[in-house]
Amino acid sequence: METVPAKPSKNKVLKFFTLLGPGLVTGAADDDPSGIATYSQTGAQFGYGQLWTALYMLPFMMAVQESCARIGLVTGKGIAAVVKQHYSRTVLYSVVALVVIANTINIGADIGAMAAAAQLLVPAPFIVLTLVFTITILLLEIFTLYKAYSKILKWLAITLLAYPLTVFMIHQPWATILRATVVPHFEFSFGFLFIITGVLGTTISPYMFFWQASQEVEEQKEKHLVNKGKPMVSWLHIKRMRIDNNFGMIFSEFATWCIIVVGANVLHSGGVLDVKTAADAAKALEPLVHTFPNAGFLSKVIFSVGIIGLGLLAVPVLSGSAAYAVSEAFNWRASLNYKLKRARGFYAVITVATLVGLLINFIGIDPVKALVYAAVLNGVAAVPLLFLIVNIAGNQEIMGEYKSGLFSKTLLWFTFFAMGSAAIAMFYTIFK
Repeated sequence: METVPAKPSKNKVLKFFTLLGPGLVTGAADDDPSGIATYSQTGAQFGYGQLWTALYMLPFMMAVQESCARIGLVTGKGIAAVVKQHYSRTVLYSVVALVVIANTINIGADIGAMAAAAQLLVPAPFIVLTLVFTITILLLEIFTLYKAYSKILKWLAITLLAYPLTVFMIHQPWATILRATVVPHFEFSFGFLFIITGVLGTTISPYMFFWQASQEVEEQKEKHLVNKGKPMVSWLHIKRMRIDNNFGMIFSEFATWCIIVVGANVLHSGGVLDVKTAADAAKALEPLVHTFPNAGFLSKVIFSVGIIGLGLLAVPVLSGSAAYAVSEAFNWRASLNYKLKRARGFYAVITVATLVGLLINFIGIDPVKALVYAAVLNGVAAVPLLFLIVNIAGNQEIMGEYKSGLFSKTLLWFTFFAMGSAAIAMFYTIFK
């Protein structure tokens, strides 16, 4: 009797997607409004000149986030809690201050960008829109349990697909793009170094370190993988984490590559060399709907939905990672699964960081430029934090058999020196 070949099981696909969690959310949140603005500005200002960064940052981004996730899995603690246990208070408070300051500024920039994007569609005052988004985000983050909230965050990642769709719907000089992707181009000027520091900073960001480590801990608790306060970790758990992490980072960097390509092809080629407003950035998506009568308006709709969706994803990640860091430093209860009464300090930090971020928009800073400056700040703040990550992940006493191997250490140290060199070179061009 002839047997019929079995069809690929849907269960395998579903099983794969059940593995996706903190890595996917972190990767998607990496392409937040600040990331979109920075990558769009890169493409507009330098064309394909910095396209290579999307390829060459990928292994370093994967290594950094894998190390942070592994720290959370193995220790059952967030990064701030590990620093508190093994380092001095000076180091601990410096680390927490860096994360809180950088995240709060980033929150303000993202909320401003969401409001500016919404204004393309709704004739409402900028400040009113910032208040609406701030209240919405706080209500979701404080009153939605992590199990439900994490599902919302996963679905918001879909809004990134607008840029890949645009890339493959318009004519591209593929030979030029391939060369620019593989062959690095470098200019020793303040403008080039400023943007490349921003690209590095919005790709390998401090908030991602703390968020992913803490979310791995949340996942362990959710799946009952903690016994008497100690995580039940095995190489199988590490393997699953790596699948999630690698998929999230590849997804993130592919979106980054697409945003730069679109910025170069549409904005730079069209004479838009400086992205000054949300409307400027929205022009990058016009080719996606160029066959429709109202292409300009439709591109604004797609851009606005993407910015707002990713802002709703990123702002809770920013405020949440700051709250985890502060709570771990002061031994407060910290979990998105706790109700407000059980973790008042944790939710207080989320609220204060979000509200202070909101207030930044009241002092007249241009929302689009603020996004790029926030990315550059992240690029500088990430350097000392990377030094700690390298040392923690490779520490036998802390990590045991799951400490970083030679390959991981090499990638981590290279990331530290590359980001440090970019920041130093940028400051050097200012004062030379």
